Amino acid sequence: MFETFEHTADLGLRVRAADRTQLFAEAGQALLAVLVANPESLARRVQKSVRIAGQDDEYLLFDWLNELLYLFESERLLLGRFAIEWEPGGLQATCWGELLDRRRHELLREVKAITYHRLLVREEPDGWLAEWVVDI
Repeated sequence: MFETFEHTADLGLRVRAADRTQLFAEAGQALLAVLVANPESLARRVQKSVRIAGQDDEYLLFDWLNELLYLFESERLLLGRFAIEWEPGGLQATCWGELLDRRRHELLREVKAITYHRLLVREEPDGWLAEWVVDI
């Protein structure tokens, strides 16, 4: 589950999940939902492997979302399904999605960057919480 919150000229996102793996997967899905108005239209036509190095959950989340945004900007690749595995020193993810097809994918907004502002990842009594702000 994710929700957005207003933040001046930027957009804040908040994700809650049962565990850290699900949190990172849902954060990726939340980013997709910010990019396209109809994320449910995404097919699993392309598989991509992503490895993110790091120890700190907040920096891992930042780098994870940055990589997904980079793949969209550089390859026009929309990714929305994720299998995440934790490794010593980071995460390994298998990602599925497809190339942007303007006939089927309705672009919602341009995300210029993932920011460090309000970047938060923490375990809470009822699960995990992440927050971050994107520059739009």
